[in-house]
Amino acid sequence: MNIWILNHHAVTPQMSGGTRHYDFAKALVKRGHQVTIIASSFHYAKLKEMKEYSHNQDYLQETIDGVTFLWFKTPPYQSNGVKRVVNMLSYTKKALQFVPKILKEKPDVIIGSSVHLFAVYAAQRLANKYHIPFVMEVRDLWPQTLIDMGMSKWHPFIMLLAFMEKFLYQKADKIITLLPQAEHYITTLGVEKSKIVWVSNGVELSNHIYRPIEGRRKQFKVLYTGAIGEANNLISLVRVAALLEEELSMCFEIIGDGPQKSTLLEEVQKRGLTNIKILPPVPKEEIPVILASADLLFFNLKDSPVFKFGISSNKLFDYMAAGRMILFSANASNNPIKESGGGETVNPNSTIELKDAIMKLFKLSLSEKNKLGENNRAYVEQNFAISHLVQSLENVLKEVCKNEKK
Repeated sequence: MNIWILNHHAVTPQMSGGTRHYDFAKALVKRGHQVTIIASSFHYAKLKEMKEYSHNQDYLQETIDGVTFLWFKTPPYQSNGVKRVVNMLSYTKKALQFVPKILKEKPDVIIGSSVHLFAVYAAQRLANKYHIPFVMEVRDLWPQTLIDMGMSKWHPFIMLLAFMEKFLYQKADKIITLLPQAEHYITTLGVEKSKIVWVSNGVELSNHIYRPIEGRRKQFKVLYTGAIGEANNLISLVRVAALLEEELSMCFEIIGDGPQKSTLLEEVQKRGLTNIKILPPVPKEEIPVILASADLLFFNLKDSPVFKFGISSNKLFDYMAAGRMILFSANASNNPIKESGGGETVNPNSTIELKDAIMKLFKLSLSEKNKLGENNRAYVEQNFAISHLVQSLENVLKEVCKNEKK
């Protein structure tokens, strides 16, 4: 099959961020398929351009590990405002305008990934142009996620997204959802359950060579890596670091970027904390070594109604593959850490619960700590390895292509 994937925010391992589509595409290429990922080169978290363009150049094309990437130059933005919407619309316009001119070979199927719905709309339009199957991938529930974050459902932008959402669900030949319970939401919009398939995020295990912690380390490190946004609620970790400042054999690190980073830095400076570092993001390919350097990995999400449909976090599966204990601070309908027996779960709204859980894990023996880490590694190997998940994705794509030929 010749497969096109439209994901505005797709990244490579040389960048920071989730590499879902690169990982799946690489695995599909190994199975004999041809895959092109169509993305913007303006990084959604670093908020900067990742490629160099010559004057008046709108796109770049490169091949990485057999996967073709088509990058579009889109306008910069620094916050979730009008300029970000302009960036989304620019990507959509360029995809519709340039993709047919650049990619001469007709695809067999197109996937549109809902980092935002305008990208999915572009995928649907292109699939319609070529008279081929259109698969919609639901990463976040738009516009419900924005409503749960406080926007009115009567806001004109929300109403536009709600119209697009229903339209795209109806037009899709199949709907892939990353969230395990999302079908309960999607079916309320008149979509048949048989049209919906769960294909979770996962992890490329070959990137994570598991090694147990050997011997006593100088300090017990609590680590967070990833986006630093409002939903990640990382101010809670800064507050815990303040409560545990006198515990000299413990330290905290936050590695990443996002709109709340300056707030965290100000809080650390205001409190005069020396036991917590907030560091720049790193390329995804460096993450395995960094995770292995920690004793405890911190996963946190601000309480939100949308999590009743579950979560599917690249970061969490990377954590599990590292074979380290995990502190899961989220109220979601699924809890891989509870299922794996690889750590502790706490209320995301309680700083005291968080502190107590960290101290509990800190006091475990080395063998107990390694046992929890091994539980996580075994669980992710059995359930969320890309090598297993790609079979589900391939099955979906083969099914829609087969039905198209009937």
